[in-house]
Amino acid sequence: MGKLVRFIIMISFISMVVACSNQSEELNDEETLMVSAASSLSPVMEEVTNAFVKDYPDITVNYNYGGSGKLAQQIQQGAPVDLFLSADQNWMEVLVEQQLVDSDSIASFASNQLIVISQKGSEFNLDELLDIPSLPVEQIAIGNPESVPAGKYAKEALQRENVWDELESQFVYGKDVRQVLTFVESGNTDIGFIYASDLETSQSVETLFTIPEGLHEEIYYPAGVISTSNQKDEALSFIHFLQSNEAQTIFAQYYLQQKE
Repeated sequence: MGKLVRFIIMISFISMVVACSNQSEELNDEETLMVSAASSLSPVMEEVTNAFVKDYPDITVNYNYGGSGKLAQQIQQGAPVDLFLSADQNWMEVLVEQQLVDSDSIASFASNQLIVISQKGSEFNLDELLDIPSLPVEQIAIGNPESVPAGKYAKEALQRENVWDELESQFVYGKDVRQVLTFVESGNTDIGFIYASDLETSQSVETLFTIPEGLHEEIYYPAGVISTSNQKDEALSFIHFLQSNEAQTIFAQYYLQQKE
């Protein structure tokens, strides 16, 4: 083989190595943030994320949505998660106690309201929870109180009004608020308990009644960085953005603005 040919092959090889090295560096410049988020946040997070990546173009944000309890269990089982956005404080505290979430990272960023819904045109007349036993309904959808915060809040309110035991045989339990909404949309249940923010995703249901906040624990959303995350700085940047005026303006459009 001539010297010229060997020289050309050597230069080509060096060029390929340099190109691969540059490509690797470019890939490393992009960080992926894996977020486990309560289902009730799904209507708003795409818009929030689009605003976030304008400020942090090198960060890609991916989501896994579900009931807060189910997501917490996945984290306990070692799911590859960087950030947890819960629909209540209790599940976050469980993970902190197990040293799965960095306690110093936790911050509240949104709030919500619990409502009772039916299909549009149902003509149910409901002014308070005490009216539900007299309604001509057969089945009532709520989130599973053991794993879904919206179901837990609904149970608290119904127990406080002393109608839980009377209605318990009529409950159909959803794995998250999205499933509860689907039950009502499809007509499989007559009424259901969801968050006000979930109305943004449906054109076929209407609010019958907003449950007074004094009947249940305050509904607010904490964020926390997973202890084993390799993207802690990026996760903290995302939490800080969730608390920004820009993000709060978006949350307000979905009835999720943080209370003062």
